[in-house]
Amino acid sequence: MATHATMPMRRRTHARTPARQEHRHTALAWMVPLVLGVILGFWAFFINRDGGATTNGQIWLGVVSGVGFAVLCFLLARFRWSLPRELRAAAFGVLTGGAVGYLSSLNGRSVLMSGFIGLVVGAGMLVTMFYAYYTREE
Repeated sequence: MATHATMPMRRRTHARTPARQEHRHTALAWMVPLVLGVILGFWAFFINRDGGATTNGQIWLGVVSGVGFAVLCFLLARFRWSLPRELRAAAFGVLTGGAVGYLSSLNGRSVLMSGFIGLVVGAGMLVTMFYAYYTREE
């Protein structure tokens, strides 16, 4: 008894969910930028402290740096799907390179050396994110 060549397929009974849900705030969408901002803020505080006594200026430097970076991370995560693949990768590169260059400048390096370190790290992030988006997008 041979089976017919065109077997009926099962049909979906429920609607498909979209791959990306715009304008939805999950706990992860808030927590990742918050944790990254706290890490950058503490890092900036400890670099500027340099083993000495803690001052209000150092605390404010850490708080403002962390809040600024967290806001930029949240905004990038929120609007990244509205950007084309190349701009999205460049935005991640700029954010990462800027953060590393800023922390490097707090460590006492010159502006040129901090800029060079930020440029190298940002270029690496740009290439990495472009590869990730290029190989995984539809």
